Amino acid sequence: MSSITIACIGSGNMGGALMRGAAASIGGGNIGFSDADKAKAKAVAKSLKALVYASNTEAVQKADYIFLAVKPQVLGSVLEEIAPAIQRRITAGSAAKAASTKAASVKQAAGGKGPVLVSMAAGWSIAKVQAMAGAHTPVIRIMPNTPALIGQGMIALAASAEVPANKIAELEKILKAAGEVDRLEEKYLDAVTGLSGSGPAFVYLFIEALADGGVRAGLPRDKALRYAAQTVLGSAAMVKETGKHPGELKDMVTSPAGTTIAGVAALEKGAFRGTVMAAVEAAWRRAAELG
Repeated sequence: MSSITIACIGSGNMGGALMRGAAASIGGGNIGFSDADKAKAKAVAKSLKALVYASNTEAVQKADYIFLAVKPQVLGSVLEEIAPAIQRRITAGSAAKAASTKAASVKQAAGGKGPVLVSMAAGWSIAKVQAMAGAHTPVIRIMPNTPALIGQGMIALAASAEVPANKIAELEKILKAAGEVDRLEEKYLDAVTGLSGSGPAFVYLFIEALADGGVRAGLPRDKALRYAAQTVLGSAAMVKETGKHPGELKDMVTSPAGTTIAGVAALEKGAFRGTVMAAVEAAWRRAAELG
């Protein structure tokens, strides 16, 4: 049985998805939820055999990792509420470590003993989280996406200097049950939000449009949706597994004067690629605004 403990503040789709993955790694009994919607927290906790905390403050008192699975608009109030409890733990942990190792750096001591905050709020920088949670708070910022619900997510991760390397590696291992995990510099996370964070919605629109096209061409709705979804799934797998550029794979399908080039011409006439790029840019800019 793992000794790692996680408190998840918020029990919505993303928080629940990541905790389902975590439960497979550390066991549901080591996970606890806190949410203003007590009924939702109890329902998710029951499905994972996890705990439910009476308050956000209680949630942060013992956990090794504290997931902040709340909307960007309410994260500030949550941090204001839990900051005193976080700082008490960091102060106690720093004093204990300094006494035993004569650590010269408060930052190092805090990183070794304090709880690690894991924020997934779009636009909220590590510095902004630390400004509200307190100086030297170890913070890991992640940007997951909804395919994490089925273990197929894309999760970007950046950590503050206070988080020890072993803690980052430990969290990466936990998150891998929800999908691919990639560590990168924090300056790229707003762009990640626009691409893979918001991207599933853009892909769902494309799948829906493909299926509608199939229906327009005479296919039954259920068949059209099945074919569209599998076409997107298989095409994505081709990009990943072959390592070929999407343009090269597109050319493999596009015969001279054939059906595919006729469709590509229609997409280009509608500024398909430019519109998709604009959608990612709009989401990226909105992420920056939320911060």
